[in-house]
Amino acid sequence: MALVAGVDSSTQSCKVVIRDAGTGALVRSGRAAHPDGTEVDPQAWWEALRAAVDEAGGFDDVAAVSVGGQQHGMVCLDESGAVVRPALLWNDTRSAEAAAELVQELGGGEAGGRAWADAVGSVPVASFTVTKLRWLARHEPENAARVAAVCLPHDWLTWRLAGAPGLDALRTDRGDASGTGYWSPVTGEYRLDLLERALGRVPVVPAVLGPAEAAGRLPGGALLGPGTGDNAAAGLGVGAMPGDVVVSIGTSGTVFSVADTPAADPSGAVAGFADATGRFLPLVCTLNAARVLDAAAAMLGVGLDELARLALSAPAGAEGLVMVPYLEGERTPNRPLATGAVHGLTLRTATAAHLARAAVEGMLCALADGLDALLAQGATANRIILVGGGARSEAVRRIAPEVFGCPVLVPEPGEYVADGAARQAAWVLQGGSQPPSWSAGQVQEYAGNGVRQIREQYARARDLILERTTG
Repeated sequence: MALVAGVDSSTQSCKVVIRDAGTGALVRSGRAAHPDGTEVDPQAWWEALRAAVDEAGGFDDVAAVSVGGQQHGMVCLDESGAVVRPALLWNDTRSAEAAAELVQELGGGEAGGRAWADAVGSVPVASFTVTKLRWLARHEPENAARVAAVCLPHDWLTWRLAGAPGLDALRTDRGDASGTGYWSPVTGEYRLDLLERALGRVPVVPAVLGPAEAAGRLPGGALLGPGTGDNAAAGLGVGAMPGDVVVSIGTSGTVFSVADTPAADPSGAVAGFADATGRFLPLVCTLNAARVLDAAAAMLGVGLDELARLALSAPAGAEGLVMVPYLEGERTPNRPLATGAVHGLTLRTATAAHLARAAVEGMLCALADGLDALLAQGATANRIILVGGGARSEAVRRIAPEVFGCPVLVPEPGEYVADGAARQAAWVLQGGSQPPSWSAGQVQEYAGNGVRQIREQYARARDLILERTTG
C-alpha cells in the first residue's frame, strides 16, 4: 500500500493527512496552530508543518507529498534565501490603495479593470500579491531593495520540504500562480511587466508546473507535487466537476466553479483563477464567513450549536431583521473599509433567535451575491457543494437552499484542502492524464425552494452600506 500526504497550510493552522494512494482511505493525520495576524513570519508555518507531520506519524513511509496553501500571501526572499520581512497575508488590507493605483495606471475605472482582466484574468484588490509588492516598494523601500525572489506560502513550504536548494528551485502551480496578479491563466505565462510595475524590477519567481509534475523530492526521497492554492486544492478534494459550484465557509468565504474556459471579469468581482487539473476556477471571495457565526455566538453568549438551534427556531427572513456581515471590511464587493450593520431591529425582532437567524442569512446572502457574479460570467450551478468549518452548522445547511435556490450537497466533514493536496500527490506518484478516483464518502443533500424575501431584504440593507462607505 503506497501512502501519500497532503498538507493544508491555511491562515489559522496546518493540517496534514496521510492517505492510501489507491483508495484515498485516511490512514492518519496531524495538525498544529498558526499565529494570528495579517502578517506572519513564514518560519512559523514551517514549525507548524513539522509539528503537524510529527503528530501524523512522520513522512518516512510516504511516497509523495503535496502542499495546499492560503493564496496570495507575499513571501520575499533575499539572495541567500532568507525571508526579508514577515509575509503579508491575503487578509491584510493595507495594500488597498496600492490596488487602486495599479488599476488607475492601466487606464482607471472600467478601462483599467478590462486591461487587468485581459492580462491576468483578475482585477487587483488588496488581497493580491501584486498589490502587496507595490505597498512594499512604496512603504519599505529598503526591504524592497533586498528582494531577490517572490513566492507564495505554498511555494515556500514546498521549497523548504525539498531542502531549500536555491532560488532557482522555487516551484508553483497554475492555481496559486493565477492569484498573484502577474501570471496569466490564458497564456500560461508570467506578466513580468506587471510584476516590474509593482515592485520596480523583476525578481526571481517560481517556475509554474503542470498539475501532475514533480516539484522535486524530500531529502528522504518522497516525491513532491507542485502543490496549489487552497481553493483549487479544495475543489480537487471534493471532486468538483464542471456544473458544480463549491461554497467554502472558512475564515474567508469562497464561491467557485470548475470551468473549461477562463473568466475575465473587468468589474473585479470574479477572479479568473486556474484550477489544479488544467481547467479554470472562476472564484469570488468574501472576507467574512465563519467568523460571522463566531461573532454572533459571542454577542449572544452561546456556542455555535446553540446559535444554530436559535437560528432554526426563527422564521425565514427573521421578520425583517438583516445583518450585513462586513465585519472586517469586504473584498467582494471591494469595500476594505466597510463595517457590518444590523437593520430592521424592532421590539419584535430584538430576540436572540432573530439575531442568530439574521447572522446565518447575512453570511449566506453575501456568498449568494458571489454566486450571482459567477452566473453572470457564464458559470453553471447545477448544485452547490458546501464545505468548510461553517458547513458543520445545521442552520447553515438547512438555510442554504433557501438562500441559494438550488440543492445543496454537504460532504462528510473533512480536511478538503489537505485531501486535495493528497490526491494531487497520488496523481504525481501514479501518473496519468487525470487524478485518481477516490470515494467522496457520505454526502448529505439538502433541498428547498429559494425564499426571495431573504435576498431582497438583504440587498436593500447591503446597498445602504455601500452608499455610506462610498458617498
